[in-house]
Amino acid sequence: MPRVLIAGYQHETNTFAPSLADWAAFNKGSDFPPYRRGADMLDSFIGVNMPTGGFIDAARSKGWQLIGSGWAGATPSAHVTDDAFERICAAILEDIAQTQLQGLDAVYLDLHGAAVSKSFDDSEAELLSRVRTAVGPRVPVVASLDLHANVSPEMLDLADLMVAYRTYPHIDMAQTGERVAIGLHAMLKRGYREPHTFKRLPFLIPLPAQSTWLSPAKDHYALLAEIEKRDVSTPSFCMGFPASDINACAPTLWAYGARAEATAQTLHEVVSRPEPWRTEILGAADACARALEIARSSSRPVVIADTQDNCGAGADSNTTGMLHALLAARAGQIHPHRIALGMMFDPTAAALAHRLGAGASFEGKLGQSVPRWRDGPMTEPPVTGRFKVVALSDGQCELKGPMMTGLRPNFGPSACLEIEGILVAVVSAKAQLLDREMLRMVGITPENMAVIVVKSSNHYRADFTPISSAILTAKAPGPMPADPSELPWTKLPQSTRPNP
Repeated sequence: MPRVLIAGYQHETNTFAPSLADWAAFNKGSDFPPYRRGADMLDSFIGVNMPTGGFIDAARSKGWQLIGSGWAGATPSAHVTDDAFERICAAILEDIAQTQLQGLDAVYLDLHGAAVSKSFDDSEAELLSRVRTAVGPRVPVVASLDLHANVSPEMLDLADLMVAYRTYPHIDMAQTGERVAIGLHAMLKRGYREPHTFKRLPFLIPLPAQSTWLSPAKDHYALLAEIEKRDVSTPSFCMGFPASDINACAPTLWAYGARAEATAQTLHEVVSRPEPWRTEILGAADACARALEIARSSSRPVVIADTQDNCGAGADSNTTGMLHALLAARAGQIHPHRIALGMMFDPTAAALAHRLGAGASFEGKLGQSVPRWRDGPMTEPPVTGRFKVVALSDGQCELKGPMMTGLRPNFGPSACLEIEGILVAVVSAKAQLLDREMLRMVGITPENMAVIVVKSSNHYRADFTPISSAILTAKAPGPMPADPSELPWTKLPQSTRPNP
């Protein structure tokens, strides 16, 4: 009965973003479960669509003995502080040392792959190096990775197997953890790690172009699955996170097995063609105008992605460009109480709403003006006016959409505020709107809306596409530029272009 230690470290680092990920960020429990350690960590992932949940289910079906270590995840932001990173590493290494006294057969790490700490640009490689030193060369170390991982050769050399998601929105997270368990089972039976081949793309892929619900990504991942069935080479393709100013920032692909080189070369020839990755994004005013035109003849909502304020990519979900555009278009007067925007991170406004109570009105402001990137120009000013408190919430709900199914986040005191007929979902913790239950939490019924603005880039598609009449992507000023070439790069290699 193999004894396998399980740990996790999840952070997607936008090195241009304004807010750091400190230890408190890993304990909040908003976009990710709060920090857990030991048996409590294992229990908290049962039935949750995340890699650790999938790995646990598969491992228990094989009769493995599982040892829970630390699992830490924080909402995407700027760098992970050294204090947080060292706490996370120390707990994992302490648990490895304790487990080795009774015997340790393997280590599974649930990683993101794009985490940058203040001291380590490649912090996952640093963690892997410490784990490898602790367990030695013969104990398998395997890992799952986010599709947005910026994978380095060092990560692949240190781990015996790494497997990445194949969907964006990430609806296959648990399935990826299961695939890692299957790979580990084969490795334990085989007794050795397979050789691997690694290749990079020469350009960054903007987030709005990465959806696997659309071409070209949809077609590329279908090809990857087809090749895997034919060659049995365990290939992975990470489109990368295009806002990390590090040497390893780039889309990457790799494969294992005897045919790894042929597999990687076939995939690279297809995915490295730049033209299919180019995409058009609307300005805020144009997106509102088009949405209102479509809504005139549709009974289902038009969804607009406010992609540059996506807190799932390092923004803070608090800019006001899209809200200003909706007000300028008189959207709330055309469709009273059928225009919704979320999630707006504004703890001050949420607290005021709770003090006043449902039904109250107040003169005030909502949102913030923030740097578009570190030391960059500012976004639009807060929205000022008269707001009505439509509904209040404690900020807790259970996600039911295809992403993170079963997760129970806590967004703190939350409210639905109305201004000029527009409903705004306000929360006290940064939250990417990726599940309809997040709107229902504050009394907004998404299916009844004419237009919904989501502060997200692609994750919203999984739960909102089934109810939408159309999906538009908007470019309102925000900290996560849709075009990576706008960012002030200092470490991006000359061989890597900032866009296709």
